[in-house]
Amino acid sequence: MKLYKRENYLRKIRGFYDADDIIKVITGVRRCGKSSLMEMIAAEISEKGVPQENIIYIDLDKRGFKNIKKADALEQCIEERGTAKGLKYLFVDEIQNVEGFEEVINGFRTEGDWSIFITGSNSYLLSGELVTKLTGRYLEFEMYPLSFGEYVEMKKYYGKPVDTNKQAELSNYILEGGFPRTVLFDDVSDKRKYVQGVINEIFEKDIRKRVKIRKKETFEIVRQYIINNFGATTSVNSICQALNKNGLNIGKTTVSRYIKALVDAKILYECSRFDMKSKKSLSGEKKYYLSDLGFYYANNTDNRINYGPVLENITYIYAKSMDYSVSVGRIGKLECDFILRDNNMNYSYVQVSYTILASEETEDREYRPLEMIKDNYPKYVLTMDTLFQHRNGIEHVNLAEFVEKGERF
Repeated sequence: MKLYKRENYLRKIRGFYDADDIIKVITGVRRCGKSSLMEMIAAEISEKGVPQENIIYIDLDKRGFKNIKKADALEQCIEERGTAKGLKYLFVDEIQNVEGFEEVINGFRTEGDWSIFITGSNSYLLSGELVTKLTGRYLEFEMYPLSFGEYVEMKKYYGKPVDTNKQAELSNYILEGGFPRTVLFDDVSDKRKYVQGVINEIFEKDIRKRVKIRKKETFEIVRQYIINNFGATTSVNSICQALNKNGLNIGKTTVSRYIKALVDAKILYECSRFDMKSKKSLSGEKKYYLSDLGFYYANNTDNRINYGPVLENITYIYAKSMDYSVSVGRIGKLECDFILRDNNMNYSYVQVSYTILASEETEDREYRPLEMIKDNYPKYVLTMDTLFQHRNGIEHVNLAEFVEKGERF
């Protein structure tokens, strides 16, 4: 089956295709499309005229490679396939299956003539071992599940029906989630079963093997509580208090460990709060967003959409996929939903709401925090409105259209 191209990610990596001194590490939550992206990269390199013998692709989850568990076996496998002259392109998928892979990969990097791409279990690759053993000679390219724009384009690509009503189609996206494989299923219950399978796979392969969890039931309760409260300002203390009120006796250390496991597995993303007057990060309270809304809807029977946190979550993950650093801003007693910073140290400020047209009070609530910010960086109010309010140079835009077009802030 021909793959749908994730151009947003290919564009970021293309400039490094031939870099033999930098290991390209593709990370992201399981089943977000890392392996497919690597196949796309290999195909593009082949289309440039690179001979097939110079492209070595090793998928350690597939037959023929599953017995490779030790560093020596991996090294031998690469050497047997890497006999061509000139620059060779090495792709190793699911590299966490090999104990001590870092030394092998770094050894080939130091030889030159090897452009190396790897993917694997995110909780392993981001655990710090990669940082210390690959001596900083790598770049991380983080992937996310499909954005709304990618979701629509992928459905069109595979001939799936797309609702012409943008808000209805956004609701489909919210309820189904953005895992690429779900697009190919026609039945919503099949889509949810698939996401439930992803959740179980992450627990077994990315969490259970690396985190000591004595009571799976307790972990499940903590996981579900945090997922059910995505987008809410919270702290370890408040989580413990809420769980203890419901009869679960659990300490702060355990909750912190479980949260870290969920963040390492990229089910959750942690968004810190930033005080704009003191220019300091605020400790304690944070917001947690989901890498994919399917993690919430696949395990909840209620299909009602609470648009406040849902639209925030879509905006947060979209901004991350566009390489913005994201934090929540506090301005005195007011709060700005997101402060974005790009790689050139330019800022943008974003408020997210379902609508601001309900009342003057609603409009003021969303505009006032942005009006308190005195610099001249762009400011946005993202809503589902189709009629737009103009006020003090702040851009009021339709969130679905903005994200679908792949606009930058």
